[in-house]
Amino acid sequence: MVSFAHSVARVAVWNLAGYQYVSPDRLARQVAGLAFLDAEMVVLVELYGESHLDALAKGLAEQGVDYLPVFVAQPHGLHIGILAKSGVTVENARLIPGTEGKYEKGRRALAFDTRIGGFSAHVLGLHLKSGRGAAEQALRDTQCRAIGAYVEAYRTAEGQSRRAILMMGDFNMIPGQDVSNFHHLGGDDVMDFVSSWDLQDRFSHILDLGRANLLDGFAISRTYSTRYIRGTLRLFPMHWTMEMGREAFRDRVSDHLPFTASFRIS
Repeated sequence: MVSFAHSVARVAVWNLAGYQYVSPDRLARQVAGLAFLDAEMVVLVELYGESHLDALAKGLAEQGVDYLPVFVAQPHGLHIGILAKSGVTVENARLIPGTEGKYEKGRRALAFDTRIGGFSAHVLGLHLKSGRGAAEQALRDTQCRAIGAYVEAYRTAEGQSRRAILMMGDFNMIPGQDVSNFHHLGGDDVMDFVSSWDLQDRFSHILDLGRANLLDGFAISRTYSTRYIRGTLRLFPMHWTMEMGREAFRDRVSDHLPFTASFRIS
């Protein structure tokens, strides 16, 4: 039997639009989409609940793709979870207190440590306040300040200063518009928002009537992140892969498309 060795691992993030009951048909399409994605680790935003994540893992296992689900419940719903393939280590998953900011029913950042082969990182899964108005941007500022302060404390903690930090999720921030949000989340050259540069001509969020924008984000710490393969961050065109138009995908699968990024693991 031929044995395949990999020098690269793919990390993905996807908002599943789980703000309401996920029907069996919708769930089956999400399982199919994740099977196409086939990433070593996936951060999933807007899970309806732990049962949603478990059902995804079960559906993928039935297709011969085994993932370990990792779930930490948010205080007010709309959860963030993780799917990790065998051999991928996910440890110390927890919510970061205070990162909901002044948005009382907001989502806290999910933090965890991961290792895939020779690649290790501290990962933050984010789902920030939605909305395009000044009030919503101000609420995101409070969340971004709290997350930025956590990152700074983590970077200066003993034994952690040389570890890569990844941020991924639904930032609800548009590059070039939500300038203060980006500044507080990773200013002073702490984080490199690679999605703002590599995907500036793409979209990830599908609005009514097929209009779209780039709300989802992916950022990598500027120091000690040598294993990211530059230029590999991609928006995965899952609607096209599943032979759907934007509107049909939005109605039947999710209103967001996933990102994937590749890292050297050997």
